[in-house]
Amino acid sequence: MPTMLPLTPTPKKLAVLSIRTSLLLLLGWYLVCTFIPPGKGALVRDISFPAGSGIRKLAGELKRGGVIRSAWHFILLARLRGQAHRLKAGDYRLTDGMTPGDILRKLATGDVDYRRFALPEGYSVYQAAEMLDQKGYFKRDAFLAACRDTALLERLGIHAASAEGYLSPATYNLARNGTEEQLVTQMVGHFRKVYDDVTTGGRGQSRLSLHEIVTLASIIEKEAVSGDEKPLISSVFYNRLRLGMPLQSDPTAVYGVRAFSGKVTKADIGRHSPYNTYLVKGLPPGPIGNPGADALRAALHPARSDYLYFVARQDGTHYFSRTLEEHNRAVARYLRN
Repeated sequence: MPTMLPLTPTPKKLAVLSIRTSLLLLLGWYLVCTFIPPGKGALVRDISFPAGSGIRKLAGELKRGGVIRSAWHFILLARLRGQAHRLKAGDYRLTDGMTPGDILRKLATGDVDYRRFALPEGYSVYQAAEMLDQKGYFKRDAFLAACRDTALLERLGIHAASAEGYLSPATYNLARNGTEEQLVTQMVGHFRKVYDDVTTGGRGQSRLSLHEIVTLASIIEKEAVSGDEKPLISSVFYNRLRLGMPLQSDPTAVYGVRAFSGKVTKADIGRHSPYNTYLVKGLPPGPIGNPGADALRAALHPARSDYLYFVARQDGTHYFSRTLEEHNRAVARYLRN
């Protein structure tokens, strides 16, 4: 019986086999890169994608950061999905537990990574600094230093010793690698927009400067609980300024000492401070907090009244009086009892 010799693959068959094997390996590599993340999420990277930056630079940074396996694959996947030119600038927090598709979706939708900070109306720079410190965003003293940075204040057009009064109460999104100066700039920029909106119809009859308006508004903001009363409270202060009477505003007596909680002591009233309007006539040298739009509007457009006094009632509103005698009766009724 004749012996069967083994068939030897022809060069052509070997080439086809080699191509098929390479294609299978390439497909396997592509599928692994696409659907299997490089890690389990323990590696975290904060990546900044500036406006105008290209996908090649981004892919290289992602590869060096260890959150993707291949920069070439990332670029290819982005182009196949039509997302290469739709990625949005911003700061992103990525991990090695994300697939390239997850990363592309995050960048294409602009799902930026940020920290949220809300400044309530009337809060001072000291209160803002405490909040930022407690949240772990910025150190208290570092934020206060930024608020007093003369070079920064000059760039922002603030002709005062501090940004107090110009940090507009609002909710802000802070990039994780942002700085205190950037936040102050963002808040002052928002203040400018708010003030422009408030003065769209004019500044009313007020002859006060911008800084004086902000200062008065900050006092109104601290005194008022009900927003409806802000124009009336403003009218009391305007009437006192016109007559040369001290404003005698309780919140000014504790500014820089502690947060105003609605009550002051005799020691507070007698404390020597350029902000204490029990001892100093006229407006203090600067704001005692950061007013919102309603307080700014009230400072520009006070109500028409002949009231000179007001005292807080127990329901969050105030009783307004024209004479000291009437005011003393109101104090006896609403405070002493």
